[in-house]
Amino acid sequence: MDNATTQDVIVKLLTNIGSRSEVDQYLRYYSTDEQKFAIVKVSGHVLDASFSSLVSSLAFLHRVGLRPIIVLGARPQLRRALASAGIDTQVIDGLRVTTPDVLEIALRVFEAESIRLAEALEVLGTRARPISSGVFRATRHPDPRLDLVGEVTDVVLTSINSAIRTTQLPILAPFGESAAGQILRLDADTLAPALALSIKPHKVILLTSAGGLPDRDGRVISAINLEEDLDSGIREELHDDATRERLASIAQMLRGLPRSSSVSITSPDHLARELFTHRGAGTLVRLGERIRTHKTFETVDLERARGLLEGSFGRKLDHDYFTSKVPFQIYLADSYRAVAVLTREPVEVNGVAIEIPYLDKFAVTQEAQGEGIGSSIWHRMSHENPKLFWRSRATNPINNWYAAKATGMYKSEQWTVFWCGITGFAEIQACVERALSMKASLHAADD
Repeated sequence: MDNATTQDVIVKLLTNIGSRSEVDQYLRYYSTDEQKFAIVKVSGHVLDASFSSLVSSLAFLHRVGLRPIIVLGARPQLRRALASAGIDTQVIDGLRVTTPDVLEIALRVFEAESIRLAEALEVLGTRARPISSGVFRATRHPDPRLDLVGEVTDVVLTSINSAIRTTQLPILAPFGESAAGQILRLDADTLAPALALSIKPHKVILLTSAGGLPDRDGRVISAINLEEDLDSGIREELHDDATRERLASIAQMLRGLPRSSSVSITSPDHLARELFTHRGAGTLVRLGERIRTHKTFETVDLERARGLLEGSFGRKLDHDYFTSKVPFQIYLADSYRAVAVLTREPVEVNGVAIEIPYLDKFAVTQEAQGEGIGSSIWHRMSHENPKLFWRSRATNPINNWYAAKATGMYKSEQWTVFWCGITGFAEIQACVERALSMKASLHAADD
């Protein structure tokens, strides 16, 4: 089977986790420059616990014509090797003191892990090239107690580019050389950012056992739009200080990259879903863009808003929608690629008339799906409107996503009604009846 046929077969298999249009969209984007596809940072815990999945995922990317640059971490492996050698070392500010004896063992550990990964990839027909030197130039860490620990000063891409041109996956170990030729041990967590700032990749992928950034309840946060979410309290929702520090480091790196670049934190098992579907399977972090709040359509570019709504739904919007609809809140991305339109709808609960926020329109363009902009809108909208209800056509492909966001739902033949923060039966019933009675404002083109 030739390479073109193999790639076509794999692309067809990918449609089991996402639509063909999603897969094709991402493949076109990632394939624009082979050397700028992705940097993949692999933690030592992943090498221990998910080695087979890691190998399969990297081989899979190679077969669809993508060449990630792999940066290895091996802290648990090094810790075990030092313990086996009877060497007790100190850790200062998260960095291990590296004496000549420690450096010698570290070189052996990373060489062994690099070869192990390369040989496993070769078994699956994926060529790989371990590169232990010649990439990172470094100086000694300013803290002399750390001894042979270094900091990156420059990145030399010659070996990496050579490997990619010859369809090999580069596997990098965390070592650099000083101007005098001294080998220095580097912090693997700093290599991916240093490499990214030099290469400007589409993606930086952090493979971890957790599979994403966890919130306070231990659930993986699906997407973070830094422009919006850092100001709306996302730090407080993260699991712990270590997770907050990781997000701060990611934010600093992304500010030095093109706005199109992003960081994905996921597990090897879910790498394909994170890369090739809009829903993803991990945490996607982007610089993103601002979400503006409008109280009226008068401050909105109506032509662009109509294009956003009609393009997202594939239906024609009522010609008088913007004059007949009275909005309560409009959450609109600066790029006009995502919007949520809320109204306040009157319902009667136990003989008392009240108004409850209703999500009349929620739209994200295909181009922006998977970037986290829609999630940012949803995050702010739901935070500011703890009570909310909405409806969606029964055939809407994002109903599962809606169901995950809702606290309850009701299905009819044509519509599914969802709600959040509404608990009383009478209030739920009133909202469902109101949603089902409302006139549709989006219609098929031939209606």
